[in-house]
Amino acid sequence: MNYPVPISDITPDLTFDFIAVLKGRATSTHTHRAYARWVDRYLSEVTDMEPTSGKARWERMRNLPLKKVLPAMNSTILRTWLGLLVSEEQGKQALNQARAAVLTLASLLSEAGWMDDSVAAGMTNVSLPRAETGQRQGRWLSIDQVRLLMSTAERLGSSPAQRSRNALIIKMLCVMALRREELCEIRWKDFHKQGDRPVLLVHGKGSKAALVDVPNIVLDAIEDWRYHVLDSNGEINPDSYLVRRVYRQGGVSDEGLTTDTVWRIIGRAALKAGIGHVAPHDLRRSIAGNLEAGGVPIETISRLLRHSNVAITQQYLSRLPRENEGAILMADILGFE
Repeated sequence: MNYPVPISDITPDLTFDFIAVLKGRATSTHTHRAYARWVDRYLSEVTDMEPTSGKARWERMRNLPLKKVLPAMNSTILRTWLGLLVSEEQGKQALNQARAAVLTLASLLSEAGWMDDSVAAGMTNVSLPRAETGQRQGRWLSIDQVRLLMSTAERLGSSPAQRSRNALIIKMLCVMALRREELCEIRWKDFHKQGDRPVLLVHGKGSKAALVDVPNIVLDAIEDWRYHVLDSNGEINPDSYLVRRVYRQGGVSDEGLTTDTVWRIIGRAALKAGIGHVAPHDLRRSIAGNLEAGGVPIETISRLLRHSNVAITQQYLSRLPRENEGAILMADILGFE
């Protein structure tokens, strides 16, 4: 394969800042994180690079080693990797995002003169393998399971600060239908009042922002957590992150929490509660499903999920795990139930 710069001439210290150039292509921080996650996985699975997470992943994306990255950027490797994702039963949305992330990296490398245009163009011709359609795996927790998860997540903390922070995280996810990426982006200044209504400005997907009413259960959790993040002057920087890392000894960091840490908190709480594997997005599904089952109008559910229109909400609800009880009914008719 030909390169604008021969691989033999590329030294190990030559790097590419994927994040810096990506910001000119995609403005959403959600997209940046998702692309970084898929590119990191791609490189760790097709090269000898180890997978990373959190700050280490961000640092890698800002310093991609060209000597290792460039040989991995070709259509054959990309096609094989996408096939691997299909074998894992990744859904169509995940496959589309994974492909887009790698193709974006290829395009940006080509624009920077590190890759031949024909190689990048060849990668764009790699189509998605056929992914299974229909009901995808996912959890829809009952109200009792949600309550159990909430109490267990709080008890996971090893210090009062960790317990307070965990309580806030789980209540916001289980009540306000936030995505974990949205939760990690919230700043203290995003809480304010509209008249007498406490509201939260949520920075959603695609650079969209929306106001969401804050219920008392979350307000109480915020006030409890506020005590742990006051500075020496008894104040909080309004530009600081709402949820933050808490050290084992109980000290609170100035750093915001990563989405991977949110995932781990929910996963550990679910296992400890004895309800199996639960992902943060399953809590969003659970809110939608339980509200619909409780007779809440779809327009209200759509506003809470912050969908652009009700049709998207209808499609979202149609994909929730449902009872498929025809076989049970038939067995009953035959007298076997």
